[in-house]
Amino acid sequence: MSLIHKIGLTLIKSVGHVIAKSLLEHFGTAEAIFKATRKELLQIPGIGPVTADQILANDALKIAEEQLKFIKKHKVDVLFYTDDNYPKRLKNCFDAPVLLYYKGTADLNHGRIISIVGTRKATEYGRQLCKQLAVTLADYDVVIVSGLAYGIDIAVHKESLYQNIPTVGVLAHGLDRIYPPLHQPIAQKMVLNGGLLTEFSLHTNPDKENFPKRNRIIAGLADATIVVEATAKGGALITADIANSYHRDVYAFPGKTTDVSSEGCNFLIKTNRAALINHAKDLVYYMGWHEVKPKKTEQTQLLIGLSNEEQKIVDLLRRSSLRIDELSLQTEIPQSKLAMHLLNLEMQGILISLPGKMYKLSG
Repeated sequence: MSLIHKIGLTLIKSVGHVIAKSLLEHFGTAEAIFKATRKELLQIPGIGPVTADQILANDALKIAEEQLKFIKKHKVDVLFYTDDNYPKRLKNCFDAPVLLYYKGTADLNHGRIISIVGTRKATEYGRQLCKQLAVTLADYDVVIVSGLAYGIDIAVHKESLYQNIPTVGVLAHGLDRIYPPLHQPIAQKMVLNGGLLTEFSLHTNPDKENFPKRNRIIAGLADATIVVEATAKGGALITADIANSYHRDVYAFPGKTTDVSSEGCNFLIKTNRAALINHAKDLVYYMGWHEVKPKKTEQTQLLIGLSNEEQKIVDLLRRSSLRIDELSLQTEIPQSKLAMHLLNLEMQGILISLPGKMYKLSG
């Protein structure tokens, strides 16, 4: 099936996922849809004169050419609804997107996939839970999915990378940008161990209405969704509700009744929309998972290929945690250059940045 026709089908203004699937069921391929006559198109339920004319105009195919150039240049995988490599869990969802754009290494049909979501205003309690989840799940051969947003999402992605767990970020915009831009370095690292996934084409902004659409993919990709921290209203609760509608497991960590950041989790538990978990091991128990020997790269292997200056930084941090000014003084590396080295080491999961511009080795 021609890739340009697959992409073009998703760019027709009045053709949504439901109508696109009806067209595919009737004509067999995306290419056949564009080659159909007006009379043939009008025979399909839901296809009126306006939609038929939009298909026949072939404007979508012209726009698809630009998408195709970007895909080839940046080696993006296109996952079409009828393809074997389309995520099978997501395909079972009634509102699954017809097409996904994916750049990464993680298997989206991996045997164990979980989604972890939460508030954008994460507390230290929430961040520690993310770390606990990653540390525990590192021994269970999982893929972790989240939304690359501020707060719990980015904490989950970071902790997953530190533990060498493949982590996939589902985006509410096209692959030609990263939102928020601050998460660009993490996103680049995720492409190497995990990936970035979206249903949105180039030049799509992270508009408000795109986030609930993004959330359904987060829920649909996984066997279970874990809500770490959530306020009474927000995307995490939407994701949990969608996961429930897909008949997927939903779990939530409880919090104090006075904590705003735990109101959503407590509500999900109270209304039986989520099972209560106190520890990551509870999740493992509920899922019935057996421990798998971790495929971790040993720290000694990670350090191969470091520059002399980076090795000097690592050697100092082996003794104790240090602030950036102390590192600069002891390594005799200017802070501007040192900051670049520190970012590179953090992206490799070799060190962790702490409050107050303090750094320590991970693990």
